Amino acid sequence: MIDEPTSPVQAQPTQGKTTSHAPRPFFGWRVVAAAFVLATLGWGLGFYGPPVYLHAVREMRGWSVALVSAAVTLHYLCGALVVANLPALYRRFGLPSVTRAGALGLALGLFGWASAVEPWQLFAATLLTGCSWVTMGAAAINAIVSPWFVTRRPKALSTAYNGASIGGVIFSPLWVVMIGTVGFQAAAIIIGSVTIACVWWLTITVLRHTPASLAQLPDGESAGSPAVTSMAPTAPSLAGGLLWRDGQFRTLALGMALGLFAQIGLLAHLFSLIVPALGATGAGILTGLATASAIAGRTAFGWLMPAGANRRKAAALSYAIQIVGVLVLILSGSQSVPAIIIGTLLFGFGIGNATSLPPLIAQVEFSKEDVARVVALVIAIGQASYAFAPAVFGIIRTWSGTGDADLAAEATPVFVAAVIIKLAAMSAFLWGRKGRRSG
Repeated sequence: MIDEPTSPVQAQPTQGKTTSHAPRPFFGWRVVAAAFVLATLGWGLGFYGPPVYLHAVREMRGWSVALVSAAVTLHYLCGALVVANLPALYRRFGLPSVTRAGALGLALGLFGWASAVEPWQLFAATLLTGCSWVTMGAAAINAIVSPWFVTRRPKALSTAYNGASIGGVIFSPLWVVMIGTVGFQAAAIIIGSVTIACVWWLTITVLRHTPASLAQLPDGESAGSPAVTSMAPTAPSLAGGLLWRDGQFRTLALGMALGLFAQIGLLAHLFSLIVPALGATGAGILTGLATASAIAGRTAFGWLMPAGANRRKAAALSYAIQIVGVLVLILSGSQSVPAIIIGTLLFGFGIGNATSLPPLIAQVEFSKEDVARVVALVIAIGQASYAFAPAVFGIIRTWSGTGDADLAAEATPVFVAAVIIKLAAMSAFLWGRKGRRSG
């Protein structure tokens, strides 16, 4: 909630002369830059890192895939619990303190992953990393950026959230190279220490400021500007259990959870499904291009979406583009390289929007007092859901698998499942778009 700031310093006479102070440049875009860095670190260590850690731990300890995979699932589940309570933590301890604690906990947890010699130690480290990385995750980025922007929030959030994709581009190969060069423990110490230093510096120089502390209004507008209040929601506040009975909240949470479930489930298996046609190098390059497509999609929706656009329709459109991409993958028969490339890029185009659009929907559908809570809860529900997606899609793949003799027969049920779930997610978004506020 943004307090009304005091007016900027006005010109005052001094010894018969008039002096004036130039207004401070709008600070919001520096906040966006800081949030971008935090997203890069958070997703790079907490989201894209666990698959690499899984492989490294298996190589070091010889533990089963099931054991280490269970640790990864726990990592995401316990993170969901913290996300749901982030607004309360911010109110009690302040955003800078919570963010610094998250960086410290994440670094210690990474060292725990690298040092675990018993399964219980691995699960203890998982609890620490899971609870910590979300202080630089989607809900945290929304909480950091939103007080500074109203009308330009889609542009600001899309820019900040692009740090998540950059985190995958940078840290996935960086972890592999560093673990192979200096070992997992040394890599965890180096990357963890750099993360702590960066986050500490950002919280001291940027995140400690608020619009009120700098006497600025959202979007850099002047006092009385209609742009400051033109997007203020008129919905009543939904305290306590009223939120859970609200139709718009339920459809928003369901749409995001289903969309992420399909997305994470398919991505977990996509690489291995396209390797036979493209080879390991080609599949790796295409996966990187899918990330670039995600950045393009998030930027396009954030910067080009009109201020008065129906954001649920925009989210449904993003899912529709992904569905077209998956249908192209089905038509490829797991053999046509051009079709595989086109399908993967179309699916990648919507990856970032699955995270960035739901907070923007919440901005225009819920009261200002409820937005932070709504965003935290829908992201927590989504994260708790997608924690199980790789395993579920793996079961679908196993049941339908026929081995290398017929890869299309193994891949098609996975793709069909993703299409069905994405269609359900679209339906949830569109069902709630007419302002249904009741159960």
